[in-house]
Amino acid sequence: MAKKQFKAESKRLLEMMINSIYSQKEVFLRELISNASDAIDKIYYKALTDEGIRFDKDSYYIKVSADKDSRTLTITDTGIGMTKEELEKNLGTIAKSGSLAFKTENEAKDGHDIIGQFGVGFYAAFMAADVVTVISKALGSDEAFKWESKGTDGYRIVSHDKDSIGTEVILKIKENTEEEDFDEFLEEYRLKAIIKKYSDFIRYPIKMDVTERKKKEGTEDEYEDVTEEQVINSMVPIWRKNKSELTDEDYENFYKEKHYGFDKPLKHIHIKVDGAARYNAILYVPEQIPFDYYTKEFEKGLELYSNGVLIMEKCSDLLPDYFSFVKGMVDSEDLSLNISREMLQQDRQLKLIAKNIKNKIKKDLQSLLKDDRETFVKFFETFGRQLKYGVYSDFGANKEDLQELLMFYSSKEKKLVTLDEYVSRMSDDQKYIYYASGESHERIEKLPQTEVVTDKGYEILYFTDEVDEFAIKMLMQYKEKEFKSVSSGDLGFEDDDKTSDNEAEDNGNQELFEHMKQVLSDKVKDVRASKRLKSHPVCLSTEGEVSIEMEKILKAMPNNQNVKADKVLEINVNHDVFSALKEAYENDKEKLGLYTNLLYNQALLIEGLPIHDPVEFTNDMCKVMV
Repeated sequence: MAKKQFKAESKRLLEMMINSIYSQKEVFLRELISNASDAIDKIYYKALTDEGIRFDKDSYYIKVSADKDSRTLTITDTGIGMTKEELEKNLGTIAKSGSLAFKTENEAKDGHDIIGQFGVGFYAAFMAADVVTVISKALGSDEAFKWESKGTDGYRIVSHDKDSIGTEVILKIKENTEEEDFDEFLEEYRLKAIIKKYSDFIRYPIKMDVTERKKKEGTEDEYEDVTEEQVINSMVPIWRKNKSELTDEDYENFYKEKHYGFDKPLKHIHIKVDGAARYNAILYVPEQIPFDYYTKEFEKGLELYSNGVLIMEKCSDLLPDYFSFVKGMVDSEDLSLNISREMLQQDRQLKLIAKNIKNKIKKDLQSLLKDDRETFVKFFETFGRQLKYGVYSDFGANKEDLQELLMFYSSKEKKLVTLDEYVSRMSDDQKYIYYASGESHERIEKLPQTEVVTDKGYEILYFTDEVDEFAIKMLMQYKEKEFKSVSSGDLGFEDDDKTSDNEAEDNGNQELFEHMKQVLSDKVKDVRASKRLKSHPVCLSTEGEVSIEMEKILKAMPNNQNVKADKVLEINVNHDVFSALKEAYENDKEKLGLYTNLLYNQALLIEGLPIHDPVEFTNDMCKVMV
């Protein structure tokens, strides 16, 4: 029979599909197996309405066979087959989908759905094959036909012998090139891996002849290669089973099988939804943080399946960044896929599924906090920083979703507490939620600024993550209680008598403080009598939105813009050091300058800030000693 040309706009269309649409060549096997599954589904649909057709599921399967000598890969199915006209219509016209037409005519019944939509997946075979041959015998037909093509130069259809109903797709695998290894598509181990990756949950058995080395029967140390037919795929996905059928061990085994992690997950979430968007999902909260979690190389996302066929390994659109630690998968029948089935159209269904998943994760984490605090604390110690980033990012758009999940170390409880727990313990006279920032709990406890707050009996939250203050600045308040740093200029609880005393001290020593400010030049915004110090002689406080800890973090960033906190040097007027300052001011201005610099550097050291000139500092120490 004479060769026919493809009924498409041009040969360029086929070239584009072969070379551009699919990002990975291995997906051709996924497409051909999906087509084979569709062909078996079609017999199933026919059997629902035609009493003359008996559907015995055990008789239906897909087989993948490789022959290295002839360089052929064959995908055989026992499905409905195709007539000559169907071969002409479905394979002779690019982007003509027989599955889509069948699906339109026969709405999905009994939970089954046809996978194919666009009719281009078949042509992915030309990515790996020089020649593609299709031999098919249709249900109810006495004749079989062979369709054959070398790609863009067209195809032929001729009569052929075939005893059984179904279809064989035979690929003549390309020779290797310098850039491409096509031999891999003839290797048993590689074919098994591709099938497990993309088609593990196809509902029909996918068989292969697998060769294994086994001990010879009746011998102790003699072995032989034995070839046996094996089913490669799992067929029934765990997410389609009822939750009552599954145990924690089942979920943990699935976690390991899918290589979501080498740890044991802290929690699993099984979702089944039959609403506006139909989907199943199994999600996991890992126990351990991935080694590359806070690097540019980390990719968030869930595995995405369409009717059990893997479409995307990492669908980032299904998770917000603040839940990027979640592992797992989603399977839906309702997604709008693009022509290659590799990418998603940004449609309403995808956004709805993502929103539902976000809310479900949040709800389950809240339940974990309520019902299993020990496990939640373990989770928060691992991934809490990411939740804080979520509060800070997007200008605080997600703070309402996350604030109930935040935890901070408490000065009173000596453990992590929630904001709700902190507020519930506040006394009636306490105006603010107090916090202190530092590198560690031990350093924060020794800060001079915490003394007066602690003496008041108020609880202090310890901020040790670099994101903590930034997140709280975005949160601003919790349950109408504002956050206040212990280093803030106004702590909000000084009584009137003490305030009057301090103002008198400020006024009486204004010239002294002004002179100290001149000595320090632009290093501080002001020098004043402290309202917070009790046993310590000096400390730094801040005015404005940028704290000292924030300054340190911003300085460490690559795009450092030299942002500085407005620092105030506070002097304890009830400390012996202050008497020395007053005496020096009256009798020895040079000594006052020495004392001022020493106190300023002492305050810097307390805050963990670098001294501007260590040599000068040590020389000043020596001068005092002499």
